[in-house]
Amino acid sequence: MTATTDGSAEGAGAGSESTPGAVPPGPAGRTAGLAAGPPAPPPVPPAPTRPGRAGPRAEYAPPGVRAEYAPPGVPARLGRPSRPGVGRTTARDTVRDAVRDTARDAARTTTDLRRPPDGTRPGVYEAAARATRNLLERQDPEGWWKGDLETNVTMDAEDLLLRQFLGIRDEATTRAAALFIRGEQKEDGTWATFHGGPPELSATIEAYVALRLAGDAPDAPHMSRASAWIRAHGGIAAARVFTRIWLALFGWWNWDHLPELPPELVFLPPWVPLNIYDFGCWARQTIVPLTVVSALRPVRPAPFALDELHADARTPNPARRLAPLTSWDGAFQRMDKALHVYRRFAPRRLRKAAMASAGRWIVERQENDGCWGGIQPPAVYSVIALHLLGYDLGHPVMRAGLESLERFAVWRADGARMIEACQSPVWDTCLAAIALADAGLRPDHPALVKAADWMLGEEIVRKGDWAVRRPGLAPGGWAFEFHNDTYPDIDDTAEVVLALRRIKHPDPARVEGAIARGVSWNLGMQSRNGAWGAFDADNTSPLPNKLPFCDFGEVIDPPSADVTAHVVEMLAFEGRASDARTRRGITWLLAEQEPCGGWFGRWGTNYVYGTGSVVPALVAAGIAPGHPAIRRAVRWLESVQNEDGGWGEDQRSYKDPSWAGKGASTPSQTAWALMALLSAGEREGKAVERGIAHLVETQKEDGTWDEPYFTGTGFPWDFSINYHLYRQVFPLTALGRYLYGEPFAPAGAHPATAGEA
Repeated sequence: MTATTDGSAEGAGAGSESTPGAVPPGPAGRTAGLAAGPPAPPPVPPAPTRPGRAGPRAEYAPPGVRAEYAPPGVPARLGRPSRPGVGRTTARDTVRDAVRDTARDAARTTTDLRRPPDGTRPGVYEAAARATRNLLERQDPEGWWKGDLETNVTMDAEDLLLRQFLGIRDEATTRAAALFIRGEQKEDGTWATFHGGPPELSATIEAYVALRLAGDAPDAPHMSRASAWIRAHGGIAAARVFTRIWLALFGWWNWDHLPELPPELVFLPPWVPLNIYDFGCWARQTIVPLTVVSALRPVRPAPFALDELHADARTPNPARRLAPLTSWDGAFQRMDKALHVYRRFAPRRLRKAAMASAGRWIVERQENDGCWGGIQPPAVYSVIALHLLGYDLGHPVMRAGLESLERFAVWRADGARMIEACQSPVWDTCLAAIALADAGLRPDHPALVKAADWMLGEEIVRKGDWAVRRPGLAPGGWAFEFHNDTYPDIDDTAEVVLALRRIKHPDPARVEGAIARGVSWNLGMQSRNGAWGAFDADNTSPLPNKLPFCDFGEVIDPPSADVTAHVVEMLAFEGRASDARTRRGITWLLAEQEPCGGWFGRWGTNYVYGTGSVVPALVAAGIAPGHPAIRRAVRWLESVQNEDGGWGEDQRSYKDPSWAGKGASTPSQTAWALMALLSAGEREGKAVERGIAHLVETQKEDGTWDEPYFTGTGFPWDFSINYHLYRQVFPLTALGRYLYGEPFAPAGAHPATAGEA
C-alpha cells in the first residue's frame, strides 16, 4: 500500500470497474413484518466448500479433545495466494489497466447517481458525487477496499526488536522504520498513542530503544529529551508488562521481575476460571505463545546498555508494597508470587508437555497467509515462541509467518515504513459498499457486484474458537481481515449482510445462502444477557482483567452497545424486528443508555460512535423517533455539536466521561452524529443542516476529507486506531442518507408506539 504525500490516500489497490445507482428494496414484507411478527426462519443452507482456505491445518477440536496434529511445512498451507497489493503496490500492468478503467467509469459517476430531491441544499449532491468518485477510484481490481490502519509506534519498535531477536534486522528496514518513528515524536521528546494525545511512557520507551537500534546516539537532543522524560516518569520499572518483556529478551530487564505466565494454562478446561477461553480472542492469541516465552526466558546479547532509562540505575526495580490481601490486586499479586515459586518446582515432563501443547495450539491456528488471526501482535509472539520451540527461520511455518508480517508494512512516499497492527479489508469493503449504495449508486453497478463477489468469497465456513461456547452452532459469517478463519466476528457479519442486501447480484441464491448462514450464526452468538460481543458469546469473566500480567488493555470480550446495535439493525433489515431475540437486544440497548443520553462506543470513539450506531438500529427495529430514549439521544447530540457544525470526541473520554462528545470536529464523527439524527427524523433540524454544511465545506476538491484524529478503538484508551477509510465512507453514507432518506424505511414511518421498549 502507498499513501500520498499528504497522507490522505491509502487504498492498497489502484482502481476498478466503476460507476454508480440506487438502494434496492429489501425483502418483501420487511416493514409489515415489524407489526405482524417475524417470518418463519428459512432453512439455513449448508456451508459451501472453500478450496484453499483450510489448507492442511488440523480440524478444530474443542479443548480436551486432541486434534490430529498436522505437521507444519506443507506448502499448500498457504492456500489462496496472498492478496496482490497487501502492504505493497499491485503489479504495474494491473495498476495501469485499473487506472484506465477507473478514469472511464468515474467520468460517468454523476450521470449514474440518482438525482436528489427538489430543494436539496446546494452543494450536497455535488459533494456526494465527488466522494463517490473518489471511493470508486480506491477499489482494488479484485473488488475490495482497504485503508491504512494507523495505530502507534510500538508496532514499529516491536517489529525492529523482533528482527533484532531473530538476527534478521537489515539496514534498509531499520532506516525506514526509524524515519517513521522520529516523525511521530513530540516536541518534548515523547510519543503518544493517538494524534494530539498525552505522552505515553511505554510507547516512549519502546520508540527510544528502536531508535537506539537504528543508531541514534543517546546524547542526541531528541534522544536526551526522551530519556529525561522517561526517568522523570518512573523509568522502565513503571512501564507496562509487555514493554518489560521486550526488554527482558535482551537482558535490559530481569525476568524474575515480570509476572509469571505458566504454559500449563493450556491444560485448563473451559469451565475452570482463567482458562485461555476466558480471555478475548486477541488476548488469547497473545497469551498462549507468551506462556512459552515466559517459561523459557530467553535472553539475546544486548547491543548496548539502557541505564539512562532507569529512574535510579542502581535500583532499577524499586520495591513496592503489596496491595491488601482482601483486594483483587492483593490476591493476584500473592498468586503471582506463588507461581514464581511453582516455576522452580514444576514437574519437567508436565512443563514440556504444556509447551508442546501450546506449540500445537499456535500452529493449528496459523492462517493461510501465514499470520495468526490477521493481527500483528499475536503473530510476533507466535513467531518468537515457535522459534524457541525449535522451528528454524527456514521452516515453512516460520517463513510464512515472517512473510505475513511483511504485509503489515506501509511504505510511504518519503521512504518511511509504518507497521499496521491489523488490516481491515472486509470491514472497509462492506462499509464502502453501504456508503456507495446509500449515496445513490445503482445496486447492479459493477463496483458493487464485484465487491459482493469478493465478500461472498470471504465467508467463513469452518468452526473456530467461538465453538468452545457454542459447539452445536453451524459456522457462517465474516472476519475483519483477509485471512482469519479462526475468529470471524459478529460486527463484520452484521455489516456484510447489510451491504449484500443493498446489491443486486446476478446469483441471488448464492447471496441468500450466505446471508442465511451469517444471520443464523449471529443469532447463535447472542450472549445470555441478550446482547452481542465481538468474537465470542458470554466472554465476560471479570478475572482476566485482574491479573498482574494484563495491564495492556481490555482482555475480555463482553457485549457492547455498538456491536449489539449493528446486529439489531441487520436483524430488522432481515424482517426479524419482532423476533424474541431481537427484542431482547433492543431491551438491553435501552437499558444501556447513559444518563447523558448517549451510548458507550466500544470499537469506535466513543459516545458519538455508540449513539450513531444505536439510534439508527432502534429506529430500524421499530422504536419510534418520538420514543424518550431517542429524544434524549437527539438532545445530547445537539448539545455537543461544535461551533463549526461538526462533531468530535477525544480518546480521553474513555478515561474521563467529562470528555464525552468533546473534541475537534472530524468527518467520521460528524457523520455518525448525522446518521443518528437523520434516523430520528431530524432531517430538517438546525443541527443536521449545520452538520451537512460542515461536511460540504471541509471536503477537498478531490472528494476526500482530512482526519488526523483517531476515531477507532482497539482497547478503549489503551490502543487507539485511525482507520484511514473512515473519513471517506461515513461522510458519504451521511450525505447519501440526507439526500435519499434512510435505507430501511422513511423516518417517522415506524409502527412502534412512543413507549414501546
